[in-house]
Amino acid sequence: MSDILERLRTETRAAHDAIERDLAWETRVANRDDYRALLGRFWGLHAVLEPALAASLGDAAFFDPRRRLAHLVADLRFLGFDDAAIGALPRPQLALPRHRAEAFGALYVLEGSTLGGQVIAKHIGRQLGLTAEGGCRYYAAHGRETGAMWKAFRLSLAEEASHGKADVIVASATATFDAMRLWLCGEPSRSS
Repeated sequence: MSDILERLRTETRAAHDAIERDLAWETRVANRDDYRALLGRFWGLHAVLEPALAASLGDAAFFDPRRRLAHLVADLRFLGFDDAAIGALPRPQLALPRHRAEAFGALYVLEGSTLGGQVIAKHIGRQLGLTAEGGCRYYAAHGRETGAMWKAFRLSLAEEASHGKADVIVASATATFDAMRLWLCGEPSRSS
């Protein structure tokens, strides 16, 4: 394991544990209404964060396969939202990444969530009868390629950290966990 990955796991542990505790995902996916509401919150987060990540990374070949906003749109449409309803969903005000190192910190959180998403997708399948093809594309994420995508991300993360920006990456990851927890677990509000 690379030094940056070990630092991220250790130094973001409290923020990671807080979002897992406060999100209580099993409760949030117990029925379709709550699941739709959770996906709507994730849509708002990705609608704000993905364009900023793309701009900060400046590497479409690396980032575009990691985008998940379209997955959220597909899931929300499957669950009865039209484009107008999706566009009206609330979006958070976030401190957006300003450069590659901050983007890698935020992306550590998003890419890491694809690993846990595999477990959640199976649970949603059992609980709600949804699949990657119908209503659970977001959590299915990269599907069978999730492990390979995570490995490729880890290599790029280590390369980025080798440029002396490890502290920035860790701070950004912690801030992203905290912002996600506040957004996903707080009251909806409209911005942007």
